[in-house]
Amino acid sequence: MTEFVLVAGAWLGSWAWDEVVPELRAAGHGAHAVTLSGLAEKQGVPAGQRRHVQDIVDVVERNGLRDVVLVGHSYSGIPTGQAAELIGDRLARVVFVDSNVPADGESFVSDWPDGRAMVEGAIAATGGFWPPLAAPDYAGQGLTDEQITRIVTGSTPHPGASLTEPAELSRPLGELPATYIKCLLDGAEPSPRVAALLTSDRWRLVELDTGHWPMFSQPHELAQVLLTEAAATS
Repeated sequence: MTEFVLVAGAWLGSWAWDEVVPELRAAGHGAHAVTLSGLAEKQGVPAGQRRHVQDIVDVVERNGLRDVVLVGHSYSGIPTGQAAELIGDRLARVVFVDSNVPADGESFVSDWPDGRAMVEGAIAATGGFWPPLAAPDYAGQGLTDEQITRIVTGSTPHPGASLTEPAELSRPLGELPATYIKCLLDGAEPSPRVAALLTSDRWRLVELDTGHWPMFSQPHELAQVLLTEAAATS
């Protein structure tokens, strides 16, 4: 039995996986959706990137999980990739869902040069938080109006420190067994950093014909990819 640990991206909590978790469990696996500190029901909890890494590791250790597939979406690929290194032989695979990936000494904003000033300016203007997107920002991502409303109403401001703190890795990320899911409506090609990692024989690329939030737009298809990747690993 695989134990999936699922971490959604900026502004989101464990609720983002509500349509994916039942399919994983129906297939006979464990599924643990994580809310990172400072978000959703954990609003008000002090949080930086290191705290988010520990949030993920804590779920694995507290539940005694083995044969773990860590799943990180968007921003959360950065703490998820670091947690994958820290859980050692408990890890079966890490799956990055249209996500950023960690690089030692680099932060979320340093990997987003075109948007760095915008993100840092928003954090400074809102008391240390990155404000959630508005409904029009989700256009063109394969989402229905109902799905967009669900995301917007559920989103909470994202702790700014987690976006500016540098990642810490002790070995090359390409050495981890990994799958990268590229959501094509959010850009046909992976970022240069991801493309370089995909040259590793331990990394695989999977494409989904949807937007950046597939747990909402294509939850069934995403669940099937996760199950396929877990089966290929075992």
